[in-house]
Amino acid sequence: MSGSLRRRLFLVLLMTTSTIWICAVVWIWFGSRGELEQVLDTRLQEAARMVHSLVASGNITEPTSALSTDEHGYSRQLSCQIWSLDGRLLARSSGAPDASLAEDGAGFANRTINDETWRVYTIIDSAKGVRVAVGDRVGLRDRLVRDLILGVVAPAALIIPLLGIMIWISLGRGLFPLRKMANDIKARDGEDMRPLDVRDAPSEIQPVVASLNNLFQKLEAARRHEREVTAFAAHELRTPLAGLKTQAQVALAADEDAVRRSALRQILHSVERTNRLIRQLLSLAKLEALPDQAAETDINVGAALRDVIDHGPSRDGVTVTIDPALDRLVVRCEYEALHLVLRNLHENAIEHSQAPGCISWSMDVTQGSIVVEDEGPGIPEDELTLVTQRFYRGRNKVGPGSGLGLTIASTAAARLGADVTLANRDGTSGLRCSIGITGVRQAQ
Repeated sequence: MSGSLRRRLFLVLLMTTSTIWICAVVWIWFGSRGELEQVLDTRLQEAARMVHSLVASGNITEPTSALSTDEHGYSRQLSCQIWSLDGRLLARSSGAPDASLAEDGAGFANRTINDETWRVYTIIDSAKGVRVAVGDRVGLRDRLVRDLILGVVAPAALIIPLLGIMIWISLGRGLFPLRKMANDIKARDGEDMRPLDVRDAPSEIQPVVASLNNLFQKLEAARRHEREVTAFAAHELRTPLAGLKTQAQVALAADEDAVRRSALRQILHSVERTNRLIRQLLSLAKLEALPDQAAETDINVGAALRDVIDHGPSRDGVTVTIDPALDRLVVRCEYEALHLVLRNLHENAIEHSQAPGCISWSMDVTQGSIVVEDEGPGIPEDELTLVTQRFYRGRNKVGPGSGLGLTIASTAAARLGADVTLANRDGTSGLRCSIGITGVRQAQ
């Protein structure tokens, strides 16, 4: 649901308050009615006993209207009749009806007289031969309850609008930190990634502020990373492009075929280096653009590795061997990520191998990892933890590489939940790369 948060909270609070008030009125209606019925019944009892005491003392001996009660308040609405047991009216109050209020039995009863309901309490005195009946109109009782409810509802008609105004003002003050934060963000330009001040923020929105600050940090890191990649890529491309231009000029100016052919070979070398760099940059961008939850499939490692070798670079005098155990190895993972790991590790091994030499792919059963070993110069021990950084080539750099191969391999392996471990081979030259992948199983 869209719209103003302040307006939505205001409506929720106002509706909740009104609902509570209505429920209170209903509760008061039923609760007060029962209490009022009990109080008024007690008044009827007391009035009937008072009149009976007068009769018992002999103060009433003939028909009279002297039993009129107090003319103020509810008491004057009480009606009293005194009947002899043989059916003669001995006395009645001024407001009493002409028809008899008394029932044959003693106690409380409801009587309908002239389409009007009465609540009556009767006392029968057999010794005196009289029946004393005191009653009041049920309609009067209902009016008393209505008056009580109106006494509650009438102030609500004034209080609820005032309460609404107070809620609206309070919400404005309560949401002020959010509005201030929104204005602060709105006033910034696209380059301002400073963290928001969390000190004055209420505890309820501090997680929001902390999340925004974390997002700003990630955006700043991403922008810094893009600037670094752009700067490194521009630097790496500048060299082969400059070489291309120079060698093209040499080829155009050369009169001897040998010089021209040499310049053309250098042009091919620069083109190869540029093509490799661009392909690796595209692979890295593609890898970072993959969705977090890409589709996983069952992949035969041996088949995937042969596809990489058949379509990848090669070098005369350098042989590649594949352990048959890899043909029986199946792993469930993202094909694109696994392909990038295998391809970049293979290209790195080819680039650093010299003829005659051998690159071997095998399975380390004890560690449960895929291993590739080459016979190149290896990596100095102090650089083993650095070569996975972007554009880092190290002291033993050879060939047209750009320092992205191991970076792509380690990044793709991380997507597989795996890691790439680099170590120099024991007792001989060369590098050993291990890929520890979970979920590996033997093909059926």
